Amino acid sequence: MANVDANELAKFSELAHRWWDTESEFKPLHQINPLRLNWIDGYSPLAGKQVLDVGCGGGILADAMARKGGKVLGIDLAVKSLRVAELHAMEAGTENIAYQEIAVEDLAAQRPGQYDVVTCMEMLEHVPDPASVVNALGQLVKPGGWVFLSTLNRNAKSFMLAIVGAEYLLRMLPAGTHEYGRFIRPSELGQMCRDAGLELQGAKGLTFNPLTQRYKLGSDTDVNYMLACRRPG
Repeated sequence: MANVDANELAKFSELAHRWWDTESEFKPLHQINPLRLNWIDGYSPLAGKQVLDVGCGGGILADAMARKGGKVLGIDLAVKSLRVAELHAMEAGTENIAYQEIAVEDLAAQRPGQYDVVTCMEMLEHVPDPASVVNALGQLVKPGGWVFLSTLNRNAKSFMLAIVGAEYLLRMLPAGTHEYGRFIRPSELGQMCRDAGLELQGAKGLTFNPLTQRYKLGSDTDVNYMLACRRPG
């Protein structure tokens, strides 16, 4: 059985046609995309690299990484989202990008050590077994390559801001987008990375200012955070 939650797939499939609407439920992803793209590119310049985006959805990050010069494969199990990603790439004329419906564990069995850069952003909190995903990421990246992850911390502050605030008060996301019990503390994700043979190189938090309606990168990892890891050469 694939490491997937059927309800989560259905949730994102229903919204698939809105992935590239910058004023839709995916507005936050469009807003943070330049921040996370530049953060990734700062650790490992993407130009000419073999890049894998796991849980790519409609391709917001994958498309941007291809435009930075990466040779990108985006994978997901939500077929409708993949079709939207493919259509956008065709309409936008994005080169060096492809999409595939496949579980990350299956791809790891097929293509171990094939990628210079592997990203898995905003996905781990939506799967039944995040450690299995992280283990697959460690298998897919080349020795010396980079793995970048993002997810949500699990604490009272994240519950209030990411669920109560974002989903019910500000209506930035549809109610039910996130399940608090699936949030992952940085210490837990760090252990998953070490178990997968990855070494932590850096961490950043993403914070949102409701007054300016802007996100910024910083040291506050209480809610949204990203980890940069490397597979030893």
